[in-house]
Amino acid sequence: MSNRQAVLDMTDIMSKFVSLVGKKLPDDVTEKLKQLSDSEVVPMAKMIYESMFLNQKMALEFNRPSCQDTGVIQFFARVGTKFPLIDDLEEILRNSVVEATKNAPLRHNAVETFDEKNTGTNTGKKAPWIDYELVPNSDKIEIDVYMAGGGCSLPGTAKVLMPSAGYEEIVRYVCEVMTTYGLNACPPLLVGVGIGTSVETAAIMSKKALMRRIGTHNTNELAADLERMLEDGINRIGLGPQGLTGSASVMGVHIENAARHPSTIGVAVNVGCWSHRRGTIVVNSDNTYELLTHKGVEL
Repeated sequence: MSNRQAVLDMTDIMSKFVSLVGKKLPDDVTEKLKQLSDSEVVPMAKMIYESMFLNQKMALEFNRPSCQDTGVIQFFARVGTKFPLIDDLEEILRNSVVEATKNAPLRHNAVETFDEKNTGTNTGKKAPWIDYELVPNSDKIEIDVYMAGGGCSLPGTAKVLMPSAGYEEIVRYVCEVMTTYGLNACPPLLVGVGIGTSVETAAIMSKKALMRRIGTHNTNELAADLERMLEDGINRIGLGPQGLTGSASVMGVHIENAARHPSTIGVAVNVGCWSHRRGTIVVNSDNTYELLTHKGVEL
């Protein structure tokens, strides 16, 4: 197979996967929503969960995105240094978004800053956003695809605390964000918290925390304990599905952290809405692929 044909084939694969992410929730999100629905005791909340499942069913039946805000497409790629299409990756991902915009279809959400012009393709300057991590001695690539909607993760927030504030202030900050802004993000939410040394490191980690499978925990036991405590505390707020009260507020709380400077604690919060349109795909060197989040689906 020629390199050009391989580029076209991977573009087609990624275009179809981006389209799928907008129409079918990942397996872990569907499973968690069913669990929350089964344990819900508030009648109105149970009805809302039923409408969510109907929404998902109709999205597949009519082959249309499950939410009109298909967001800004973000890719988080773990690229093998021996992956044969590494030099063509940005072209592949940009063109896959152009194709998905036409075929899914996706709402036109890329507006060039200052020019105030909608490109009509969901691409533009640094759009889609592509985050890279290199994986030594690998010939594969693993890509998280995320539709970052205008009401959920795009209005994320971050700040730098003084170390004297301690971890108690992190808890206060996360809960403040949930009580002032969580209603607008279509609960139940997946909450991503990044803790590091500055706003930019915390912010990127809070977004990557949303890529983790629901039910997983930080490998640091102290961080995992904080995840559980925050989940329990935010659930007690009782936002319920769509913020209309209920037994739960969140699908989970995920914390990602990095070592920090001793004089600062950077913290950031991003949330995913109930329609958490995220997917992970592994593409091998021969363009065969595996969908890690949508088992049993063929593109």
